Amino acid sequence: MRHHTGMRQAAVRQAAEDDITELVRLRALLFETLGGDFFNPPTVGDDWRTALASVLKEQLAADDTRILVVDGDSGLAACGIGTVDRWFPGPHSPNGRVGHVIGMVTDPAYQRRGHGRAIVRSLLDWFRERDVARVDLYASRDGEPLYRALGFTDHPDPALYWRP
Repeated sequence: MRHHTGMRQAAVRQAAEDDITELVRLRALLFETLGGDFFNPPTVGDDWRTALASVLKEQLAADDTRILVVDGDSGLAACGIGTVDRWFPGPHSPNGRVGHVIGMVTDPAYQRRGHGRAIVRSLLDWFRERDVARVDLYASRDGEPLYRALGFTDHPDPALYWRP
């Protein structure tokens, strides 16, 4: 399958248990790329990697989670995660189903080949099948143009956070 750039469409597949080590590697790469104390607090060791591997294994079979990957020559080229939460319904969200795209990362050796776009498109199809009212994501500066090209717009609420 080809898309508008003439490049061959990336082969997107669901992640399997054998992919967990690579998924942890790519997520660590994402945090290194984003940088700063928010994503890489200086006081945190590597325990999060073990916790992540455990959660990934648990979520591989969950109905409300979809973990997608594209294979590289050795290991994974890219990955992305979709989750569906049930919030309280309202006029803007009649069924309360909200999708989230998280953990989108492409190994630098495989960037600019359409892998991220293919993963997001597959996730958007999955969200449609689950009848979500909207899909939220936090974009990096590098990823923002891709998401906007796929129809994402500014969220009406400011993004804030709190840490205990």
